[in-house]
Amino acid sequence: MTKDMVPGVKVAVVGVTGAVGAEMVAVLHDRKFPLTDLRLFASARSAGKTLETPFGSKTIEEFTVDSVAECDIALLAVSGDFSKEYAPQLAARGVTVIDNSSAFRYDDDKPLVVPEINPHAIGDSKIIANPNCTTAILVVALAPLHKEFGIKRVIVSTYQAASGAGAEGMKELEDETRAALNGGQAGNKVFAHPLPFNVIPHIDKFQDNGYTKEEMKVTWETRKIMGLPDLPVSCTAVRIPILRAHSEAATIETEKPVDVARARAVLGDAPGVKLVDDTANNVYPMPLNASGKYDVEVGRIRKNAVFGDNGLDLFVSGDQLLKGAALNAVQIAECVVAGKVR
Repeated sequence: MTKDMVPGVKVAVVGVTGAVGAEMVAVLHDRKFPLTDLRLFASARSAGKTLETPFGSKTIEEFTVDSVAECDIALLAVSGDFSKEYAPQLAARGVTVIDNSSAFRYDDDKPLVVPEINPHAIGDSKIIANPNCTTAILVVALAPLHKEFGIKRVIVSTYQAASGAGAEGMKELEDETRAALNGGQAGNKVFAHPLPFNVIPHIDKFQDNGYTKEEMKVTWETRKIMGLPDLPVSCTAVRIPILRAHSEAATIETEKPVDVARARAVLGDAPGVKLVDDTANNVYPMPLNASGKYDVEVGRIRKNAVFGDNGLDLFVSGDQLLKGAALNAVQIAECVVAGKVR
């Protein structure tokens, strides 16, 4: 324990050697999360190694249920299979588990939470699901627009960075780009096709309905988070050759006529959103600017030419390792702690 930890709760980060786990530690420190102890867990091959963190040098521990059960909150940055096996065991021991995998997102009895939108869904739950990164970035912009105008349907195309496929995806993009620039031929193992100088309209497995699972995650999770179980959502998910931050072009049809100026004002006041919409000066959301930032950038706001008065187009960019993963998980933990205080 270091001097900058203040009285509070004991927190475990499980999967700390991955990109999301590392970001969770950084966000806990940056947001001054009220913890008394921070313990870092990974697999046996990483146990015993020293990790330099904003909290000082920390020794990685091998994950065991007994060890993590000594903590109050566990942030899981692990696979869905791991979460399915161990999250219920931890919850049964009284640990509040915030899980970044897809293991529990679609369970009716498990809340799927974006704190700017539905913190009330947490209740007394001991297992809380973090949404898919693409969904989290999208809904922080959709929810305030729904509150103001009512949303009837959503059509979205995503432009997703290589880091959405983990460190292996980032390395493949870097290595294969270098190979192509040196006169060779770009290859692929992580992605379905070579990613350098290319875009791939294929993320996750194709489903019987022609959509990929990634695209259906956006539909299923948007409905659950926004409390709109019948909301029509159509998504096309595309991998693009950048390292970090996802972008999305969204078209919505609304129940009420949309005033574009009012839409900008609503988004400008929305928590978790940064209005970036000055096209006269070439200012709009871009992954280059959204990387490393907490807020989701929203811009290119305009009346949709198809739906007319009841339609709106917008473009968003957000850091999928932060709002799409680590930041959202820590925000959920903050809600849990605040609930205990009340």
